[in-house]
Amino acid sequence: MNAKTLSKELLGKTIQQTKLPGVTAPTRGKVRDIYDLGDRLLQITTDRISAFDVVLGTIPCKGQVLNAIANHWFGLTKNLVENHLLAIPDPCAIVVRKLSPLPVEVVVRRYLTGSLWREYEKGVYDIYGLTLPAGMRQDERFVEPIITPTTKAEQGEHDAPLTDREVVSKNLVDVDLWTQVKKVALDLFAYGEQEAARNGLILVDTKYEFGLDKDKLYLIDEVHTPDSSRYWEQSMYRERFEQGAAQKMLDKENIRQWLLQRGFSGQGPAPELTDEVRLELSQTYMNLQKRLTGSETEIPTNDPHERLVENLRKSKVL
Repeated sequence: MNAKTLSKELLGKTIQQTKLPGVTAPTRGKVRDIYDLGDRLLQITTDRISAFDVVLGTIPCKGQVLNAIANHWFGLTKNLVENHLLAIPDPCAIVVRKLSPLPVEVVVRRYLTGSLWREYEKGVYDIYGLTLPAGMRQDERFVEPIITPTTKAEQGEHDAPLTDREVVSKNLVDVDLWTQVKKVALDLFAYGEQEAARNGLILVDTKYEFGLDKDKLYLIDEVHTPDSSRYWEQSMYRERFEQGAAQKMLDKENIRQWLLQRGFSGQGPAPELTDEVRLELSQTYMNLQKRLTGSETEIPTNDPHERLVENLRKSKVL
């Protein structure tokens, strides 16, 4: 079923935020509502969309698409590092281990694009403790992937760049653990690149988050989704790069570019997302789910929040 044929119906069937009966109010992130279940957490991926650390509204089916893609990758990568996933009671919900999150987002980049390019274009070559080569072009591939860590900002705040040295000197992560985290992140990215290429895609860059149970490292939050990663069409990359044309994007960067074209980069009031933009990104995310996982997105026929509560009750989570 094509999302565009259900445009008006879909726009009214999103989860902006959740309110579950019989449980304490959640911690709300930019996209996820997280409920404390005692020894576990219930993590609900809503349909909220954020860019430049600002929540902009909702995208139909976005939560369940992100959940499906993340869970697919959790299954594929558990031989590289264990993850927090315990159960999937609903298309947009997972039950996870309760862990101690590391206070650093680990961003791995293979191409000079996005915010890194915007800084480079201004002549900023020394960033994140790295010195980037002069003379690079937008969307050019690095010889080796680079790690550009950031702080983990609260909703409404901006992530701040960190250098490799600052992660340790600020006592965010100790040196031995940070060494382990970087290795795991690069291993995950190499595998992600390989799998993306099998599906005619380029994994451009991505964000990883990790947590600890005592001394044991776990992958948490999400992995290789279009919210946490950039994907390009592999077949179009070389020609578009040589022409200096924009790459075919299959991720949230579409929204960032739409906002930048309207003069918004995180300061002041954000432009209101149009119905067309919301539906186009919904379709883009659904198409990516199909290509990465082989599974179709289930278009909701009823209120998705009611479905969520019903499924949580059936699975004895509530």
